[in-house]
Amino acid sequence: MAIMNVNPTRMQLSKLKKQLTTAVRGHKMLKDKRDELMRQFLDLVKEARQLRDKVESELASCNAHFVNASAVMSKQALDASLMSPKQQVTLEVGSHNIMSVETPVFTSSTRTSDEGDIFPYGFAFTSFELDDAVMSLQRLLPDLIKLAQLEKNCEMMSAEIEKTRRRVNSLEHVMIPRYRDTIKYISMKLEENDRSSRTRLMKVKDMLLDKAHNYSGH
Repeated sequence: MAIMNVNPTRMQLSKLKKQLTTAVRGHKMLKDKRDELMRQFLDLVKEARQLRDKVESELASCNAHFVNASAVMSKQALDASLMSPKQQVTLEVGSHNIMSVETPVFTSSTRTSDEGDIFPYGFAFTSFELDDAVMSLQRLLPDLIKLAQLEKNCEMMSAEIEKTRRRVNSLEHVMIPRYRDTIKYISMKLEENDRSSRTRLMKVKDMLLDKAHNYSGH
């Protein structure tokens, strides 16, 4: 029996009963939060897994395009073609609240709206295989950013689930049983005190009655 170090008084008993009610209510709210976090977390994990499969497939395709380009171009020509990019991508980080967890939201934008700026080279001395490789990477970028966002969200949600789970377990297995045991202990102590008081009162009453009868006998 885990009992708190408190004085067994009626005031303390009333205080502990209120604290127990609050703890039970908090336990239910945290359990509901944990369950909803788990539901949303599993949805995110499923979405991230599907997107990762897609991204890995697209990366393999991009790699194949670059392999083809390197087969028809020298390494020096390939490196020189990609050395001076014309386009620039900016990534902005916002936030979205999921069950009191501030998760990041990534938004990308390009310096110019000209689609041709993705090619950092002229077309005279390069191969169409390199064009395919660059275009495949450009198509892949939004999915890469989305995947990074989803996986970061999963990481943060997982940490919040673990923190909530620990709080639920602490309330369920430590705090609430301790409140209940202490309330039971104080209640028993107060009942013992009441019985002792009644016994003493009855003895005093009997003594007074005896004394009264003795006086009346005289």
